[in-house]
Amino acid sequence: MDVTRKTLAKILVVVFVANLVVMGAGALYSYQNAPPIPQEVVGPDGQTIATDERIQAGKATFQSNGLMNHGSILGNGAYFGVDFTADALDLKTQYMQEYYANERRGQSYRSLPDAQQAAIDSRVTNELDTDYDGGPVEYSAAELFAHRQIREEYVDRYANGARERGVPAGMIENPEDARRFADFALWTAWVSHTDRPGADYSYTNNWPYNPVAGNVPAGPTVVWSAVAMVLLIAGAGIGVWLYHSIELAEPEIGGIEIPDPREVDLLPSQRAATRYIPIAALLFVVQVLFGALLAHYYVERDGFFGLGDLLGIDILQWLPFAISKTYHLDLAILWVATLWIGAGLFLPGLLTGHEPDHQRTLVNVLLGALVVVVVGGFVGVWLGFKGVIGTDNPLWWILGNEGLEYVEVGRLWQFGLLLGFVLWTILLYRGFKPILERESRYGLAHMIIYAGGSIGLLFVAGVLYTPQTNMVMTEFWRWWVVHMWVEGSFEFFIVAVIGITLVSMGLLKKRSAEKAVMLQALFVMGSGVIGASHHYWWVGLPDVWIPFGSIFSTLELIPLILILFEALGQYRALATSDDSFAYRLPFMFIIASGAWNFLGAGVLGFFINLPMINYYEHGTYMTVAHAHAAMFGAFGFLALGMAVYMLRLTVDPDRWNERRLRWAFWLWNAGLAIMVLISLLPIGFLQLETAFTQGYDAARSLAFYNGDLVQLLFWARFPGDTLLILGTVVFAYDVIRKRFVLRETSTPDETPGGTIPDRILPEDDD
Repeated sequence: MDVTRKTLAKILVVVFVANLVVMGAGALYSYQNAPPIPQEVVGPDGQTIATDERIQAGKATFQSNGLMNHGSILGNGAYFGVDFTADALDLKTQYMQEYYANERRGQSYRSLPDAQQAAIDSRVTNELDTDYDGGPVEYSAAELFAHRQIREEYVDRYANGARERGVPAGMIENPEDARRFADFALWTAWVSHTDRPGADYSYTNNWPYNPVAGNVPAGPTVVWSAVAMVLLIAGAGIGVWLYHSIELAEPEIGGIEIPDPREVDLLPSQRAATRYIPIAALLFVVQVLFGALLAHYYVERDGFFGLGDLLGIDILQWLPFAISKTYHLDLAILWVATLWIGAGLFLPGLLTGHEPDHQRTLVNVLLGALVVVVVGGFVGVWLGFKGVIGTDNPLWWILGNEGLEYVEVGRLWQFGLLLGFVLWTILLYRGFKPILERESRYGLAHMIIYAGGSIGLLFVAGVLYTPQTNMVMTEFWRWWVVHMWVEGSFEFFIVAVIGITLVSMGLLKKRSAEKAVMLQALFVMGSGVIGASHHYWWVGLPDVWIPFGSIFSTLELIPLILILFEALGQYRALATSDDSFAYRLPFMFIIASGAWNFLGAGVLGFFINLPMINYYEHGTYMTVAHAHAAMFGAFGFLALGMAVYMLRLTVDPDRWNERRLRWAFWLWNAGLAIMVLISLLPIGFLQLETAFTQGYDAARSLAFYNGDLVQLLFWARFPGDTLLILGTVVFAYDVIRKRFVLRETSTPDETPGGTIPDRILPEDDD
């Protein structure tokens, strides 16, 4: 079966518009059906216990103190601490049990016989598994007792500090703020056990699992898991059929004249773009060091092999888990983005031989702006964590720590990043202009522009909420930024960059690459955008997202199968090459990216996205394994491969040596495999079992993490971490060394065409 690029382009436009309609209508529907924040919570005698203002103030405390990167809320955030929703719900049931045991029997709950415990459990379940029809939330005496006890528990933990939990003293600055935070956590617990109007399950579809509170899997969770399994088999079959039925050319090395690096002209703006590589390498080194600190905190929560005592430094106080996690996450995004930005600025000149006026200057300006935004954002995060810019300052979320996972930096710095994306897209347009003027709107250069622009467009969703926005709707928009990037724009950008890179290497015709990019973009956008709604199942959004998330998350397997076949085809091409193929190493990175993408996003991603599995797994180490394999394995390896390709073309060919880069490649692959398969995944399976047999809160408890087998698996991660760190240090060292052996540049007047442009520009589209 042969399809034209024009047909694929039309279908892609229809799919894109359909995505916007569905997600736009879903946003409106979600606002209308978001769980309410009651104006008052009152006790049995009518006294006010909490108000909507206190709950929202508690949300601000939660964000400004970075608690989402210590624990999680509604299952989203960090996994070092408790999930505050599950914790508040579990504590609430426990204190209610103790209240009734003391009231009825004058004993502790644990000392009662099973029959009496069962009677108390039944009463607690009946009180919590209720409806809400507006007005004040009316507590029973037991709920009032539990609420007050949980407030003081949170004061002890998060204001006074709990080193055994990895919580430094003053994590929340004062006791009253800690009590407000408890009110916010208890509101999310109330949302989780209160039935949605007209339904027999809660606003969170009965998550987290807690039978005493009446939270067990609801009917739709089971039904749509079965549907997803059927779609899995169908999706796999469709993916294989499409690959074999649609005529797409594969990369081929034998018999093709591949441009030698000596024949490729280097423009001033391209050399400037290589400056992004050492900056990214530095960010990468710091990021993996923070990752090692985070891994160690799971083993020793209040120190670092006694090093703090030796140096007289309280590491927990100065670099608590929450700060380290924030920097680790943001640095991961930044070094990958920095390499992609650099590659995006390097490729246009490679394909066109065109140097726009002042392009080199603008490339350097963008790099400088990136450094300013990164430094400003990180300083703001630190000042926010330390209370220098606290919630008493109305600009705390503008300048300081906005405190939402992956979008922690203040709103001002987020706008700076957005402007950077806009400038980057403009520079891409300027660089690709000779191709853009000759090709149709569905040409390869246009695809790069569309992909780059969509990255910035989705980032706009990050400004559609404020600290006053209901937490449930905050999560709705945050996932637009976080996962629609990953499953939409970034995937689109990946396939476009791979396509254009293979064209520049001479391994694919431009027409063939365009068709492959559009086909994969069609399935990526068609499944990934709406498929991001699997993050909406348990956070309090309407249950309509369960079928949407189940269907489209399963269909995401199709583009991943195509990417796997593509990687296999690339491997076959590489296996038939000889030492004369100059781009063997960057080609290896592209293949590794496809393989890790299939494992991390495909295999692990699909498994944890089955609703019935996700109900118990949500917010556990299974997600950590998936995230590391997909983020570093797919996006990281592609970014590093592009960096190696840029270096291959800019380093003096007579002084090119890739031995250290090969070492880094294999160290990264071995380290990631050990981390994911030997440590993270087994811990995730143990958590899954614990959540199923003992309740979700038990799977996120300190007792679970301190178990002997779990601690052994935490230690088993360190060899993998060590290899990853070594690979990163080797890469950074090699990048710096190569800065001293770069080729001389050619002026635009000296490069009217060039080896690669001469092959690409003459092509007509149809």
